[in-house]
Amino acid sequence: MAEFDLVIRGGELHDGLGGPGREADVAVKDGRIAAVGKVAGAGREEIDARGKIVTPGFVDIHTHYDGQATWENRMAPSSNHGVTSVVMGNCGVGFAPCKPDQHEMLVELMEGVEDIPEVVMTAGLPWNWETFPQYLDALDQRPLDIDVAAQTPHSALRVYVMGERGARREPPTAADLERMQALTAEAVRAGALGVSTSRNMLHRTKAGELAPSLHSEEDELIALAYGLRDAKAGVYQIIPDIVGDADVEFGLMRRIAEAARRPLSFSLLQMPTGDPAAWRTYLRRLEEANRDGVSMRAQVFPRPVGMLYGLDLSFHPFSLHPSFRPLLDLPLAEKVKAMRDPHLRAQLLSEHPEDTNPVSIKTVNTFRFAYVMGDPPNYEPDPADQIQHQAALRGLTPHEYAYDLLLEQDGKAILFLPGANYRDANLDAAREMAAHPNTVLGLGDGGAHYGMICDASFPTFFLQSWVRDAESAKRVDLGRAIRALSAEPAKAVGLADRGQVSEGFLADLNVIDMDRLRLHMPSVVYDLPAGGRRLRQGADGYAATIKRGEVTYRDGAHTGALPGGLVRGAQTAPAEAEPV
Repeated sequence: MAEFDLVIRGGELHDGLGGPGREADVAVKDGRIAAVGKVAGAGREEIDARGKIVTPGFVDIHTHYDGQATWENRMAPSSNHGVTSVVMGNCGVGFAPCKPDQHEMLVELMEGVEDIPEVVMTAGLPWNWETFPQYLDALDQRPLDIDVAAQTPHSALRVYVMGERGARREPPTAADLERMQALTAEAVRAGALGVSTSRNMLHRTKAGELAPSLHSEEDELIALAYGLRDAKAGVYQIIPDIVGDADVEFGLMRRIAEAARRPLSFSLLQMPTGDPAAWRTYLRRLEEANRDGVSMRAQVFPRPVGMLYGLDLSFHPFSLHPSFRPLLDLPLAEKVKAMRDPHLRAQLLSEHPEDTNPVSIKTVNTFRFAYVMGDPPNYEPDPADQIQHQAALRGLTPHEYAYDLLLEQDGKAILFLPGANYRDANLDAAREMAAHPNTVLGLGDGGAHYGMICDASFPTFFLQSWVRDAESAKRVDLGRAIRALSAEPAKAVGLADRGQVSEGFLADLNVIDMDRLRLHMPSVVYDLPAGGRRLRQGADGYAATIKRGEVTYRDGAHTGALPGGLVRGAQTAPAEAEPV
């Protein structure tokens, strides 16, 4: 009779603590790691990991699977890239708490902020909850391929408490603030990992209206912090005003963290416009705060945060032109056939985008700075390959060149616009941010932006481009990289029972062939509710991904196992765990 449920033998173990790899076996029993080293006992299942690395499962602390987790069992694309735990409910948006007459309001918000089509949410969301604790109870019934932890979102909370006044961004009364504080504490006590909000002006409804949480005054943001303080648990996640003064914005976030007496994390990127030194100001202030005992971290990203354009995606250079409207809902093949007509080509090239949402207009107008996304996908493109430069070389306008590009590959060609983190046409700023002691990797955004972004693949990119293929001067040590993908993000949000390959920890693991590791091109699939579209991106090299001791993915294919589910609140590490 087998002593263990699973034994992984002979791999190069990188345990998540950041040290050098070592050859070791890993034994699993009852969903936890039972032994590490030379394991004599047999496993009911055994994996030969010789020539491969063995790592903890990866943790992505910034996702939006709030809806997907209620209608789907697989949290792809994150789970296709070694991720075994995610945190959702970021950016102040989500689906709970929500009264029955507010469903449409939150759907419209999520359609605009997170690019989740209304028809998908209408068909997919079961709405078998009203309060946040009820939402957690609904999630608790769902078998998943990974673990999900949820934060209570400010915009949903505001609308729940204030109704139409909240949606119109009117100031709250003292009673409103008291109620928001109490509901935040209630959510955390029920198992929410924390609370989230956003001050990002780009976060708007489909109609272009600002998200309910925007322009909230400090007293309201502090009320949420007091909710965490009252619960004596939870983390505070915030998207700062990306165009605001960095010192002013950081000062506000520090006061929130001090009021909460709990950890706070915020998104930090090198923005393509505005103050070029803002991100360094945030890092300097972040270091000062932690030195003073205020627990704050910045969530950073190891590649450009950008936009994908395509005929089958949410945006392309002609998607808002009047003559394209009749084509919007056509199958891709029919769009391509119509656009090959020279008369329609001339008409579309003569028009200008029309929309009421200024963010949408800006999105389509910036395509000239985009690049053709090759295969394999290139996330560090040369500025000489921009659409506008390549068009000039061919004697074409950017619109003419882009039109022809979009029709290539039978309309499946994709253009990539690197925005944040690529202001200097390199990732040097991202590398400096990631190396800071008070930052943590995040921002995969899985479960959102179904038709314009596919950033949940960042763990594969990070290992491929920052470790294996990087020039020596920029290469990140493999042990350090694994720690950045596992133990560090787990610790940042209080999930201390994972992210480390040591006895007693959850048996969340990856077996990776680093020589074969390769990102696939993003592609479109129609597997959402009501036949909705989403971007997916696979990878080669993941020999096995293991969740709570069960193999969930083998060579990239799902095994059918669904050992994951809801994680309620912070989790404690085994008693003898080494500090991260």
